[in-house]
Amino acid sequence: MASVLSDYDPDKARDALRAAQLYYLQDITMEAIAQELHTSRSSVSRLLSFARESGLVEIQVKSPADRISTAQRRLRDRFGITAHIVPVPNSTNEVDRLERVAVSAARILAPFFDSNMTLGIAWGGTMSAVSRHLPDKTTHNSTVVQLNGAANTHTLGIVYASEIMSRFGVAYGATVEQFPVPAFFDDPATKDALWRERAIRRVLDIQTRMDIALFGLGSTSAAVPSHVHIGGYLDKSDYAALAGTDVVGDLATVFYRSDGSYDGIEMNSRSSGPDLDLVASVPRRVCVVSGRSKLPALRGALAAGLVTDLIVDEATAHLLADTA
Repeated sequence: MASVLSDYDPDKARDALRAAQLYYLQDITMEAIAQELHTSRSSVSRLLSFARESGLVEIQVKSPADRISTAQRRLRDRFGITAHIVPVPNSTNEVDRLERVAVSAARILAPFFDSNMTLGIAWGGTMSAVSRHLPDKTTHNSTVVQLNGAANTHTLGIVYASEIMSRFGVAYGATVEQFPVPAFFDDPATKDALWRERAIRRVLDIQTRMDIALFGLGSTSAAVPSHVHIGGYLDKSDYAALAGTDVVGDLATVFYRSDGSYDGIEMNSRSSGPDLDLVASVPRRVCVVSGRSKLPALRGALAAGLVTDLIVDEATAHLLADTA
């Protein structure tokens, strides 16, 4: 160990950390890593050995405090968040970019969630991708709870949302609490009445006890369209109601503006998602974002104080840090 650290080379340490993230967090083969880093397989093997011997890797990939990247430091200082930056080549298409971020997010999340905890999940395309890569972790007396309904005029949404929730429940051995209500109500009065029902109230009460909230961000401008915008949840009148309101995104079908505000947005009175004040009060709030087209939605969520941990691809992280 001493001999490795005595020959410490910042460039080598940077390459070793990148190789370790690709290999251990994203399950990328050594051959693929070699192509990505424009080097040989044997060089990748040496980088991984260096990562282990120098302490960059201990069971899980981590970056010690003295090696936190400039982008991570700037995001921490500007927004007070912990950024988990996923290395992805700029040439990667948006679908594959999302998949690589999802693989890393699934592994990063595992140490956060443990026995006697409640995890709230906002369904969506990003969470669907994360759910497909969850490592098994045995917990006891733990709960995963759905944060927003999934029914609309075309489908009850049960298969889509329950599949996501079930994957989390199976991976963690947790009780699953689904939320069988519409994503958006036609009339706010109907929502208010249903929210007084004891069966629905029980799920809402579980949501108030979340230890972790896990979510992606919806956006009308996303390169990979958000499920709420392509799944028949919004019609022309809904988009008309949102027009001119400076809405940049949604969290669990609750919309917010670029400055982080969300009061007075008519659609929110009909949404089944949690009040964003509740989300902001959750001890750990994990946001998973992929692609620069999500930047406006991400900036709005950060302005609202909705994020404590951000799992994001490298290019998007640097753009966010550069404009912070």
